[in-house]
Amino acid sequence: MPQPHRPSPDADTEPADPTAAATGPLGAAPPAGPPARALDGILVADFSRVLAGPLAAATLADLGAEVIKVERPGTGDDTRAWGPPFAADGTAAYFDAANRSKRGLVLDLGDPDDAAAARELARRADVLIENFRPGSLAKYGLDHTATRAANPGLVHCTITGFGSGAGARLPGYDFVVQAVGGLMSITGEPGGTSLKAGVALVDVLTAKDAATGILAALHHRGRTGQGQLVEVNLLSSLLGSLVNQASGYLATGHDPGPMGNRHPSIAPYETLACRDGQLLAVAVGNDRQFRALAQTLGVPELADDVRFARNQDRVQNRTDLIKALENRLATDTPQNWAARLTPASVPCGPVNSLSEALELAARLGLDPVTPVGEGRIPQVTSPLRLSGTPVAQPAAPPRLDEHGTPLRTWLSGPADRPLPPHM
Repeated sequence: MPQPHRPSPDADTEPADPTAAATGPLGAAPPAGPPARALDGILVADFSRVLAGPLAAATLADLGAEVIKVERPGTGDDTRAWGPPFAADGTAAYFDAANRSKRGLVLDLGDPDDAAAARELARRADVLIENFRPGSLAKYGLDHTATRAANPGLVHCTITGFGSGAGARLPGYDFVVQAVGGLMSITGEPGGTSLKAGVALVDVLTAKDAATGILAALHHRGRTGQGQLVEVNLLSSLLGSLVNQASGYLATGHDPGPMGNRHPSIAPYETLACRDGQLLAVAVGNDRQFRALAQTLGVPELADDVRFARNQDRVQNRTDLIKALENRLATDTPQNWAARLTPASVPCGPVNSLSEALELAARLGLDPVTPVGEGRIPQVTSPLRLSGTPVAQPAAPPRLDEHGTPLRTWLSGPADRPLPPHM
């Protein structure tokens, strides 16, 4: 459904011949221009803070949407101060991780004029993302009931910690959800301390769920002209991501426990000690791969041993299996073993540091890091690759209210006036 910032073409300008739009008049190719993006013309109002919402909005920006990040006066998004490390301008690197390619606008929702500007932004937007506590936006006229009344085509995405029902008043923090949502109970060594993941994994998973829901709602709107409410919450996103562990519990009624780097249903699928205790991650997913592993290690007889011939046998006899494998692996380094095992189609690799991981991606031609300007922290490249509508080149995250003046002027003018250029 066309929004006020994006006027629709007159109906009688559409070509009757569907090939005419592709070839131009007299069959000539259309003039060259910037490549189309999947979400060209989509305006996103990002009222969210911290990670899940901002990361979802950044993903939409990667796909070509125009994203306006709305922040409170003075401090802005909480993550601007979540450091060290900090960028040269004093902004935390944490903030930069989730706010690329956005325009920055400060609005004080407690101020009547700013609240009116926020409502106008919601009226012009295609997508609104927020993670306020349920019900708290109603006093500003920014709850879904109000935004839908003003803009029936709006896709309004709300992100909470524990839903809008009995958990509505509970604050949603990734670490707490990892704890109460069961992830920490299966992370760590058996008998050891429960551990969280090394990144705010639940926020990241929720961001991906939010982006998926928004894209589905935009597709629906393209067919019907109607927007809708998209609701995601951290707890549900985590539970939906526990996949085989959750399914195993539902099948048996038994809670899984931590297994360190081991897999509950596959062996060997874990880290194995090599020379000097250095670790090699080995992910043998079938009996053919195990035979190739045994052959390359110089112990082909292991593949014919009744204790190890089938995966279910290897799981049952994991202790003996790992001892036999590590006896051989101790003779060399993880890097050298990986160099021999990989050509034999055995999935494996050393446990890299983050810097080594980025170096690996660069060697593989994945271009993992993208510069965004002099003096700014580079961005990790979007993992998305689209052949027809390539991902947009990222721009540096906005400084607080960096685009405030032109955006406030735009919001106070006619609704059909296009957005000012993103400088």
